[in-house]
Amino acid sequence: MKIIVTGAASGIGRATAIRLQQDASRRDGQAAELLLVDINAELLAEAAAEVAAQGAKVETLVGDLADALVPARAVHTAANRFGGLDVLVSNAGILRRSSLLETTLEDYDRTFAVNTRATWLLSKAAYPLLAASKGCLIATASISGHEPTGTLGAYSASKAALLMLVKQLACDWGAVGIRCNTVSPGSTRTALTHIPGVKAPERRVGRNPLRMIAEPEQQAAVIAFLASPEAAFITGADLLVDGGASTQLMATSGMENPWQP
Repeated sequence: MKIIVTGAASGIGRATAIRLQQDASRRDGQAAELLLVDINAELLAEAAAEVAAQGAKVETLVGDLADALVPARAVHTAANRFGGLDVLVSNAGILRRSSLLETTLEDYDRTFAVNTRATWLLSKAAYPLLAASKGCLIATASISGHEPTGTLGAYSASKAALLMLVKQLACDWGAVGIRCNTVSPGSTRTALTHIPGVKAPERRVGRNPLRMIAEPEQQAAVIAFLASPEAAFITGADLLVDGGASTQLMATSGMENPWQP
């Protein structure tokens, strides 16, 4: 299996790369070929070593996906090194905490460039490779793309746009056999969701029926499922992996919480 994972240096991306190699080894009996992409060179090298230790053939590309030239460079690198592409995991994302009133134009544009535009550019560049392999795109969206979220105005809007972008791609490209889906994580222990000085995961435990914070590996398992033959009839879907948090809209609006002990 030939794979690109962006945002692969840590968190969900790193866990996904490891899980995809494990699944390829177990299902296909051979090593996955992975191109790992991230802006953080040091952490990317560490992730690559960890994934390679699982038996994968690993290449890396250090790049900023806000740069419009980087997505195509990533796809061309995978094509040159692997000779094709089966799975594109567009996972890289950024989060700037501010209200829309306080958000700067620079931050707004960069948030959309990384969280939304990069998936479009990656997909455009990968189209002939994915059409040839009848492969798939999986993008990491967010529960914040479904509902407004505090001071995450630009982030929430960029993830909502990403959800529609991938649905559009699913409609446009289904006829050539390319599947396009998203995963929308809820609270997950990653550097992206860490707030310095605040025990955010513990604070968020009570906000879903399962009373849990997800680990990156739990999100990776769902991404790996969508990349697998078992998901061959799934496209245009978004899988909310949020511990049921999205079911509590009425509870958080003031009505009785049915999961309250």
